[in-house]
Amino acid sequence: MTPSTTSPTRRPEAVLLSAAALLVAALAVASLLVGKYPLTVSGIFQDEMQRQVFLTLRLPRALTGVCGGFALGVCGFVYQTVFRNPLASPDIIGVSSGASAGAAAGILFLSGAAEITLAAFGGALAAVLLALGLSALDRRGQSGTIVLAGIAVHALAQTVLMALKLTADPERELASIEYWIMGSLNGVKASALPVNLAICALCVAALFALHRQVLLLSAEEGEARMLGVNVTALRLLVLLAATLAVAAVVSLTGLVSFVGLLAPHAARLVCKGSRLPTLVLSGLCGSALLCAADILARSVAATELPVSIFTSLLGAPFLVFLLVREGRRT
Repeated sequence: MTPSTTSPTRRPEAVLLSAAALLVAALAVASLLVGKYPLTVSGIFQDEMQRQVFLTLRLPRALTGVCGGFALGVCGFVYQTVFRNPLASPDIIGVSSGASAGAAAGILFLSGAAEITLAAFGGALAAVLLALGLSALDRRGQSGTIVLAGIAVHALAQTVLMALKLTADPERELASIEYWIMGSLNGVKASALPVNLAICALCVAALFALHRQVLLLSAEEGEARMLGVNVTALRLLVLLAATLAVAAVVSLTGLVSFVGLLAPHAARLVCKGSRLPTLVLSGLCGSALLCAADILARSVAATELPVSIFTSLLGAPFLVFLLVREGRRT
């Protein structure tokens, strides 16, 4: 009799992943239907106005919530694994501050949502390349150097952002900059989705293809080098892929806080460890968080609220919990 090839320990993980996928699917459907303008399944096919609202507003938001949240969750897992730091998040290399400076420049000097999205992506990419370039100056290739480079780039981007705010019109441009920084899926346009989601898909696919190498980077550098891993080159490749994915999401949504921090921790609490199922669950948790926050942002008040309000309501107490727990361990 041939023994079963399915390990009993993998069955609970498969159940968890299936349950998480069903939750994301349910939230995606709710995201398509919930809003100030009521939609019904039959109305989408029969009424032209409902069809246009569905195609131009609801569908882009739902796709951004699912795909963007998945990318943020996966990239958060990668950052925490590579840096061996449970408090690491996609903002650590300055991508968010770079995107903010780029978006502010786009609001001031360009016109149109697509141009502002492109400017935000350019600012995020410039911040990433600058941080990685500064970290490459350290020939030892230590992960701490990348963190310090990210802090320096963050400070520089914040300086540029403050200078741009000083030149903005207080009644129009400054309000737009502040609203973008708070994060919202309200301004997501269907025309900007193909390129941004393609970048996300390629980068996330690369991270999944390199998941074994990512786990090796969580070991001590000496051990990884003994296993034949080119630690410096691999770390730069992984971080560049992760941060490009985050830049593609942030340039669409503005700054969305804590998704990249919360999702990997939630996945690790359930899956216990840093393995491929945990990576997948991190992405699914990110999708669920961003979709749920977006649904709340458009339904709990008369006017739409920033998504980061709801992610921060979860993230800030959880961050305090992590800090307290780490302090007790030391």
